[in-house]
Order: sequence, then C-alpha cells, then structure tokens
Amino acid sequence: MYIDARGPRFGATITTIVLAIALVTQNKWVIVAQGLVFLIGAVKGPQFTPYGLIFKNVIKPRLNGVAPTEDVRPPKFAQAVGFVFALIAGIAAFAGADLVFTIAVGAALAAAILNAAFNYCLGCEMYLLIVRFTSK
Repeated sequence: MYIDARGPRFGATITTIVLAIALVTQNKWVIVAQGLVFLIGAVKGPQFTPYGLIFKNVIKPRLNGVAPTEDVRPPKFAQAVGFVFALIAGIAAFAGADLVFTIAVGAALAAAILNAAFNYCLGCEMYLLIVRFTSK
C-alpha cells in the first residue's frame, strides 16, 4: 500500500510540537496521548492517525500537483518505534522516573524534528536497514 509522502512529514511536524510540550511541561498525559497516536500509526498506518486525517481532509486538498507516494511499511515501522519511546516515557512518568521520561521524550522529539525539518525519517531508515540485512 502506498501513501502520500507529504502526510508523514506533516504528522511529524505536529508530533514535534506535542513532544516539545510534553518535554517542557513534563506532562504524562500529553505523552500518553501521543503514544496512542503512535499506536494507531503503527497498527493501521500513519494515514489513520488524527494527524493523518487532518492532512487528508484539510491540507491535501489545498496542495497542487501530483502527490509523491511512498510505501506505508517504513512509516508504520517508524510509528512503532515512536510508540516504544512513548511507552517508555509513559511508564517512567507514572513511576516517577523523571530522567528516563526526559530521555525517552527527547529521543522521540529528536527523530520527529529530523522528519519535520529535514524530511529525514529515522525510523524509516531503520526499517530499510533491517530489511536489507534480513533479506540476505
């Protein structure tokens, strides 16, 4: 299955904002909410997350030209990686491990910034490396 390649970058932009809020406020409920977004993206695909639906219904109709497409598997994997970091952060937040929360959110935020600002999906690249090394 293929998706509009611009959608995950839009989602990464919103994710960057949400993760920055979670990091600055140390709010465990913000990371729980983002974790649910990551979970939806990992299971169903990023096009079914709230951010993907905003892109599809609000942003995409306003864009001109032919939409570049990409295989959905690398972004789904990236969402799963994001979910793992959000899960670690959420568990740490509820356990009172503030340093672990900060590190986990910071790592996810760094990956989201790479995608939003530079169109470099770290999780997608990890997926491609895993496929390359396991298919030999």
